[in-house]
Amino acid sequence: MVADAWGRRPNDMSAPTILVVEDEDNLLQALKYNLEKEGYSVLAAGDGESGLQLATEAKPNLVILDIMLPKLDGLEVCRLLRRESVVPILMLTARAEEIDRVVGLEVGADDYVTKPFSMRELRARVKALLRRSRLAPEAITAPAGQVLRAGDLEVNLVGHTASLGGGALELKPREFDLLALLVDNKGRAFTRDQIIARIWGDDFMGDTRTVDVHIRWLREKIETDPGSPKRIITIRGLGYRFEG
Repeated sequence: MVADAWGRRPNDMSAPTILVVEDEDNLLQALKYNLEKEGYSVLAAGDGESGLQLATEAKPNLVILDIMLPKLDGLEVCRLLRRESVVPILMLTARAEEIDRVVGLEVGADDYVTKPFSMRELRARVKALLRRSRLAPEAITAPAGQVLRAGDLEVNLVGHTASLGGGALELKPREFDLLALLVDNKGRAFTRDQIIARIWGDDFMGDTRTVDVHIRWLREKIETDPGSPKRIITIRGLGYRFEG
């Protein structure tokens, strides 16, 4: 039985728990009402500090997190949560500027919604994130013992581990899946959309820049000089290719 993002075993008797952290009370209550109508168990917090504490104690299946929060902003809450969990995080922002979305992805958010948004759109994103988080541990399968190799880089598909020069690599789940995809298809070019479909799923509604963020993270871990990569090559106007 696969553990969830916090290492717990799923309980088939309970509905997924969603934590909503939002300081605008009317929106908070509207989100709580609509999500509970969908059958979710909903926890609520009105500021970043209480939201972070509740997330740590209750260990929800998904977190909906506003960026602009009192006491502790949503970006900092997201960054701190990512130290201990890969729980799906959906960011809410009142600002549509590209930098806000990119920064949210930088600190580990899985998706974002710009206010104002429809409840229908939010429910669809919530369902997609929960579905992907349940499928993530099974996203890559391989015969027992199969290991992908590219020089001194090894990716163990069964053990879900990777190493470089004999030293273990600390990879987030999406980083591992992305690295495995690229190494398993050495020399093949992938567009950002193709990578999104393979790693995040066809129903992903976020920005393709999340691919660029994860590529940069990988380069920092496997490239001798991340600024001049020799393994993960950028194909201008297209996407990325792994060079053995």
